[in-house]
Amino acid sequence: MQNHLQKSNWAKFKRNKISVIGLLFVFFITLIAILGYLITPDNSPMANKMNLPLNIEKPGKAFMLLKIPKSPMPVNVGFFHKMLLGQPAQFDEIPISEYHFDQNYLIYRSYIGGDELGEFNKIALKNFPSKNNKEISSEYIIKKTYWLGTDIYGRDLLSRVIIGGRISLLVGFMAVVISLILGVSLGAAAGYFGGKVDAFISWLMNVLWSLPALLLVIAISFALGKGFWQVFIAVGLSMWVEVARLVRGQVISMKNAQFIEAAKSLGFGHLRIIYHHILPNIIGPILVVASANFASAILLEAGLSFLGFGAQPPMPTWGGMIKEHYGYIIIDAAYLALIPGLMIMLMVYAFNLITIGLRDLFDVKSQNSNV
Repeated sequence: MQNHLQKSNWAKFKRNKISVIGLLFVFFITLIAILGYLITPDNSPMANKMNLPLNIEKPGKAFMLLKIPKSPMPVNVGFFHKMLLGQPAQFDEIPISEYHFDQNYLIYRSYIGGDELGEFNKIALKNFPSKNNKEISSEYIIKKTYWLGTDIYGRDLLSRVIIGGRISLLVGFMAVVISLILGVSLGAAAGYFGGKVDAFISWLMNVLWSLPALLLVIAISFALGKGFWQVFIAVGLSMWVEVARLVRGQVISMKNAQFIEAAKSLGFGHLRIIYHHILPNIIGPILVVASANFASAILLEAGLSFLGFGAQPPMPTWGGMIKEHYGYIIIDAAYLALIPGLMIMLMVYAFNLITIGLRDLFDVKSQNSNV
């Protein structure tokens, strides 16, 4: 019966094509974020491989790079370690404009940007594991395309956008989990028990509800300190009020239903009635507000990072990337801030489309209709 109901709900949701597109977009970005360093052009930790001669290069430009093995060379990490944390760089990459071999040396001209010609330098061939000139040319001199260009430190922008998406999705997910745990628990207690419990929790919700969300998150961040883990705790602690208000209203409207009275007459405990009989019947509205909160969490995280309270550099975040490059919007490098800004907009819009689909599916007229 439950499986049939799930299939029926999915069939109804699929009728809303726009919401399905939003869901597919979120799945696509989530998949890319999970793969992370496995697919990024720069798979170094935090995609933080700097190459200052290549700073602020246009999207789609390709450059010739000389790869010089590090000494000692970092070992290759395992599959899951690379996927989650990246592979420490094994080579120093030097952009060059031309090169040739001369006896025991590789002679190259450094690329210094623009139309200017760099100086000639040389490196002994013994620094390369392979002594054959042809093998050195094929293995250690590569052509690399920066599809989204490079930032002010010469880092690959595409790699940082991908890893930044992982940060935004993780913060959104953890913040929603925290807000659901607090909001469902407190809202259900207020609606079910009423009296002084309801009065105190409602007072607390009204106080927090009166504060601007970003201001509340900044205040919590001050208390917890700057950092990655502190971000989703701060965002989650600021978002539980919406969930609690919704759950409180839903519980109040349902706690006097006949099947709840029957459960009480059978001697079931309060926790069992709340979590096994009431909450499963209001899961639809909870999913709606959770989806909306996911979009809000991404915006709050971006705002925190832009203000300097979020994850700290060199960890890439979309808001942090905008902060680093917003001054370039008025010059010939607006893409540095517009690309991460576009990703924030698309992710928030996609979650809003999902929220609309869930709202229509569960016929939720208003989040606060029963409050």
